[in-house]
Amino acid sequence: MKQVSERPTPTQISQKSGFSAAFLFMAVLFVVCLIASNLYASKIFSVFGFILPGAVIIFPVSYILNDCLSEVYGYRKARLVIWMGFLLNFFFVLMSQLVLILPPADFWDGADAFNMVFGSTPRAAVASLLAFLAGSTINAFVMSRMKVKDQGRKFSSRAILSSLAGEAADSAIFIPIMFWSIGLHDILKMMIVQVIAKVLYEIVILPITGRVVAKVKEIEQTDVYDTDISYNPFRISDF
Repeated sequence: MKQVSERPTPTQISQKSGFSAAFLFMAVLFVVCLIASNLYASKIFSVFGFILPGAVIIFPVSYILNDCLSEVYGYRKARLVIWMGFLLNFFFVLMSQLVLILPPADFWDGADAFNMVFGSTPRAAVASLLAFLAGSTINAFVMSRMKVKDQGRKFSSRAILSSLAGEAADSAIFIPIMFWSIGLHDILKMMIVQVIAKVLYEIVILPITGRVVAKVKEIEQTDVYDTDISYNPFRISDF
């Protein structure tokens, strides 16, 4: 697969075809973070008076991985992983609902706890899937376009701004659908708090993210610039 790059460096780094071990590891971890966030969301905790779901601990990791995938492998492969995460997340939700339908054994007393963790409503499942798909796609798009514009420089700025855009889109879809009855003021407050918390999470871990990206580029000998591609989010086969 040929890569077109405009980066002004003496050595042109080409994009490899196929999928490497590093790519597969990040893709699998990306999906694990998504599914785990569904489970952790049932834990609600309070920090300095701010109410947050337990998913805020791990969900930002998916955006960090999204940044790494977009930066190293380009938008097309990041888009493939996003859709893979969407489909597998949907599969997980569907299987959870089927297991919930099964009648519990007479001697088992964990039904209520199990239902609390896995019994997300259809509205919650739809809101989560749509918010993830929109937010992750916007995150990858912003990361890709800024990389070309900045000619590969300013990785930290790209990572923060792309996550800010993605997390804002995610919260703008998920929170109103889930909490439409609490009023506009509380919805806006919840959105702002979640976006700030998740972006601060990425800022704190940014030095590690930068080192990981640099190491993966070195190992893979790949540094993709999306200068001539389609950003159509539905072109899954184009990777």
